Amino acid sequence: MANTNTNWLSMSDKSIVSVIGEYIKHQRLTQNKSQKVIAEAAGINRWTMSKIENGEPISLLSLIQILRALNLLDVLNVFKVQPQISPLELAKLEKQRRQRASSDSGKNKQDKSEW
Repeated sequence: MANTNTNWLSMSDKSIVSVIGEYIKHQRLTQNKSQKVIAEAAGINRWTMSKIENGEPISLLSLIQILRALNLLDVLNVFKVQPQISPLELAKLEKQRRQRASSDSGKNKQDKSEW
């Protein structure tokens, strides 16, 4: 099993690029696809595929194209901003939440004519 506790903060930028390259290479080989096939599907040069797999930097756009060709765009979900509610706002919402249902006794009552 692979080590999932990578300490990203202690790694240099070059080391992080190498880990990304290893990930891409591993995923490509797992899918049994050549660099040429992925490069063509991504619309990039095979040389660019070789660069990232060897731990050399490439453009962000090229990385996204490679992830798309490998059907791995879901790894980008970590960048999605999730709205967060502050503890104070949560407490206010909880206070406003209904605790009991009201009775129906006046809603269906019709006014009677006094004639």
